[in-house]
Amino acid sequence: MTDPGLTDPVTVFTYPQPTANGPLHVGHLSGPYVAADLAARAARARGERVFVSTGLDIHQNYVLTRAENEGTEVLPMMAAFRDEIQHTYRLAGIGYDNFTDPLQAEHSPRIEGMLRALVESGATPMREVTLHACADCHRTLHDSYLTGLCGRCKAPAGGGACEQCGSFTQVATMVDPVCGRCGGEPRPFQAVVPVLRMADHRETMTEMWLRADLPPAVRTLIAHTLADGLPEVPLAYPTNWGIEGTGPLAGLRIGPFTEIALTDLYSVAAAVDPAATTLPEFVSAAGRVDRLWHFLGLDNAFWYALYWPALWAAAGVYPLPLSGLVVNEFYTLEGSKFSTSRNHAVWANEILGAEEPSIVRLFLAWDRPDRYQSDFTWPGFHAFRDRVAPLLSGDFEVTAPLDPALAAAERARGEAALEPSGFDPALAARCLLTLLEGGVRDVGTLRTLTGG
Repeated sequence: MTDPGLTDPVTVFTYPQPTANGPLHVGHLSGPYVAADLAARAARARGERVFVSTGLDIHQNYVLTRAENEGTEVLPMMAAFRDEIQHTYRLAGIGYDNFTDPLQAEHSPRIEGMLRALVESGATPMREVTLHACADCHRTLHDSYLTGLCGRCKAPAGGGACEQCGSFTQVATMVDPVCGRCGGEPRPFQAVVPVLRMADHRETMTEMWLRADLPPAVRTLIAHTLADGLPEVPLAYPTNWGIEGTGPLAGLRIGPFTEIALTDLYSVAAAVDPAATTLPEFVSAAGRVDRLWHFLGLDNAFWYALYWPALWAAAGVYPLPLSGLVVNEFYTLEGSKFSTSRNHAVWANEILGAEEPSIVRLFLAWDRPDRYQSDFTWPGFHAFRDRVAPLLSGDFEVTAPLDPALAAAERARGEAALEPSGFDPALAARCLLTLLEGGVRDVGTLRTLTGG
């Protein structure tokens, strides 16, 4: 018998599957991770049925590169980072209803079967295309095996998408592309691979873009991509890392962003039909999702705004269920980009272990790089902590009680700021602080900013 609760409208929130090549740092938390949890908690408090989905990304070749550079076994390394990431979520009070673990045995056959079904149906046909390999180390140049400058904004970029402007990046669209491992020159070669002809799905995606809540930077990216021409993207590569294909995919490995798009498809479908096991069942269930919001950084905007929808459309999802994207800019550390490789980071587990997690959450909401880049500094965090700790504990003297009418308006304003449409946790945090300073203890759903 169908659970009656599963027939109620469902709101699905996703946040990105972190790559298993390192632990999470404060830059990660400040973006989609804490934000998605805030939105989900607030939605539940409003009485909505909510499903939150995330997981782990193990097949970007950054993962294999780290293991090779450190001379360590890749599987134990990934498992250790998975456990650390999940520990970070628990410390920060970040929840989820679904965590897709690609280290589990059922994941790879499911993804391979989904893509094989798309190929065999003709939705993503096999075609001979020109790829590039390193002239020196012979690696196929994609993802971290490719580096150069973004052809649009000229920022340093790897293969896939530019972190600065979000544009799709491959050898043909980059300036001075070279091998990301050894610096060798690209050499073209021919390969037969499955491709996603994104232009075939322009009409379906346009319908989605017209009704979805998208920030200006994402709409600009869409406009630029349409002006350049929607690309034809390989879904699998002759390469050394990723899920191995069978049948028509034999000798290829599924691209990591293809894997994540298909992972999100079956994970989102689970919100409506947890018993679904086949591609047609996933497609049917995803099409019945009432509201779908993705939380992400601007560097992932191409994938969530264009690539995921195109692949879902190719699979037959119609109409595309996207309600909107909640997108953050970069969070910098004392003026420079957070960097795992340069150890320029404030590691999430360390700050959450040393400081009160409720204050860390509230600070990251207050300082979120939402509509512009913001910058983490230790003096700024310490000053915030010292100001806020007494307010949260109630251990302070109220010198200017807030008028009830103003308190009601401030609470309503703050709670509205936690709606995914117009999401503004920095405003919500400021409203919460105003209420607490005014002696108001009934702050409603604004308490979710602290994990309470």
